[in-house]
Amino acid sequence: MNNKLNHNFFMSRCIEVAKKGRGRTYPNPCVGCIIVNKNAIISEAFSSKCGGNHAEINAINKVKNKDLLKTSTLYVTLEPCSHYGKTPPCCNTISINKIPNVVIGTLDNSSKVNGKGIEFLKRNNVNVIKGVLESQCIELHKNFLHFNKNKRPYIILKWAQSKDKLFSPLKKAKNKPYWISSKKSRQLVHKWRSEEHAILVGYNTVTEDNPTLNIRNWNGENPIRIIIDLENKLNDNFNVFNSKSQTIKINKKHIDSSSSLAFEISNFLYNKNIQSVIVEGGRKTLDEFIKIGLWDEARIFTNDKNLNKGIKAPELKGKIIFEKKIDEDELMVIKPF
Repeated sequence: MNNKLNHNFFMSRCIEVAKKGRGRTYPNPCVGCIIVNKNAIISEAFSSKCGGNHAEINAINKVKNKDLLKTSTLYVTLEPCSHYGKTPPCCNTISINKIPNVVIGTLDNSSKVNGKGIEFLKRNNVNVIKGVLESQCIELHKNFLHFNKNKRPYIILKWAQSKDKLFSPLKKAKNKPYWISSKKSRQLVHKWRSEEHAILVGYNTVTEDNPTLNIRNWNGENPIRIIIDLENKLNDNFNVFNSKSQTIKINKKHIDSSSSLAFEISNFLYNKNIQSVIVEGGRKTLDEFIKIGLWDEARIFTNDKNLNKGIKAPELKGKIIFEKKIDEDELMVIKPF
């Protein structure tokens, strides 16, 4: 392999390419791939929607002069697959095109791959380097990797609260949300929704706010809407049941009432192959996840105004990993200790 290549530089570009398709490939990870020849990028691509080509195939297909591949290095954020699924193995295509060098960001920990891709490439005389910008690639693919490792989705709690830590006023207009956070913060939330697999709320949020739970203020794919309706009482007239995106209801037939509701919801989502979920429900729904510690990240907006009277915001303990001022809001991202 050409040791003069700046592997970090090219892997960094791979990560940026992958981000262009984030949220569009579930349940597959959105992988980034570039092909370098004589220290120049000759192709770059990210994964297609599930059932379409993986990033490696898209990048290879873009190279018109296939002879160039025989002296090129392929960079990819996640270990190439070596098994047949909805598409042929990427490793086969790499080998067939005689690409001599492959640089990998991090391993694919799913049971069908988990090192088998690297073994295949090495058996077929491909030089392999792994672990380049590994922490950044793990962060890029954290939903996919977490899902495979922990057998549950990556769970993000999100809410907005007033300066005096109130979640909502005691009284508000029926079937309309009461906005605490700023318009800019709400647009950021829509960006987040476009990056995650699903969004979850409870029965009360649907009946009181009649939310749409889509990404109308951002471009991308709407997340799957998960609605907790244990008694199966919601009718189809609410916005969450429109045709803008898929909606799944969770009722008593889907859960074991002897167990924690949040734990049962997590199992339900895992069995549906849902890899990440933003919990945007009311206080009751959020508390279900907080009380048993079933969360991986919390994103909290605190507005600079007081409500004085209202419902107290949820409380949790964790370490602050990110803080940012957004108009009149302060955003905090917290992870468990």
